[in-house]
Amino acid sequence: MSLVNVLAPSAFGKVAVMFGGKSAEREVSLRSGNAVLQSLLSQGIDAHRFDPAEQPLTDLLSQQFSRVLIMLHGRGGEDGSLQGALQQLNLPYTGSGVLGSALCMDKIRSKQIWQSLGLPTAQYEIADKSSFDAGSCEAIMAKLGNEVMVKPAQEGSSIGMTRVNNTQQLETAIQDAFEYDDHVLIEQFIQGSEFTVSLLNGQALPSIRMSTPRFFYDYTAKYQADTTEYFCPSGLSSELEAQLAQLALDAFAALDGSGWGRIDFMQDKAGQFYLLEANTVPGMTEKSLVPMAAKQAGLSFSDLSLAVLATSMQGASN
Repeated sequence: MSLVNVLAPSAFGKVAVMFGGKSAEREVSLRSGNAVLQSLLSQGIDAHRFDPAEQPLTDLLSQQFSRVLIMLHGRGGEDGSLQGALQQLNLPYTGSGVLGSALCMDKIRSKQIWQSLGLPTAQYEIADKSSFDAGSCEAIMAKLGNEVMVKPAQEGSSIGMTRVNNTQQLETAIQDAFEYDDHVLIEQFIQGSEFTVSLLNGQALPSIRMSTPRFFYDYTAKYQADTTEYFCPSGLSSELEAQLAQLALDAFAALDGSGWGRIDFMQDKAGQFYLLEANTVPGMTEKSLVPMAAKQAGLSFSDLSLAVLATSMQGASN
């Protein structure tokens, strides 16, 4: 399947580029959405900004939009709720459907599905706000190797995440994560290199390896720091590149992801890859990873924006 869209601009009709929203990732969404909007406009697409934090979704009908390019990150954009609403409005949209969006957004459900299918993912424990017992922290640390990542189940951009290496830090980190979500993932920390694989139209783009001097690849490292390094090509052998690409495709399919997305990994010192999480609406900012991988594959930002828009024509989202 070709990665490059060959449809005429008029084929898409009137397009709502939906970004902003009310999630904790609003600022990133605004940057992503503006970049995509300007790209589509420069290619003759009848594209318009649509911020659901500022206007009701029913405006999509009254303003006679033909389809929606979703560039909302986080809750309300990636969790299936928006996808369900658009289906009720009978409007085609980009990316994964309701089920795929909901599963990919939930780090705990993602890991449970991957684990059930024998796909490699780090050991983990779950903390629920309603039943959390601080006394369990010592046992959790011992089981997971005394260094863990604490993650709200349904936040992106590393929001609410903490890397800890003692019991007191763990309790504090879990309580902090409860500010974002009632369910918290506590994951064995994998010492090694972090990779990501972008997916487009059923194909894997070249992998990217990230390196940061920070304690981990957090929000600052992703969007603000100048010290983060990106390697694309990532330096893997052709055999490992193919292995990682297939693992990304398998992991995305297992969660019913479609259209486009991104899968994040860790590789330990022995070379074993571990699945971290899936993203159904990855960033499209100047520091984002999907445009970087697309460029390595020979796709410009304009090509990529059109290819993402074209996922709304596939029928799976309708």
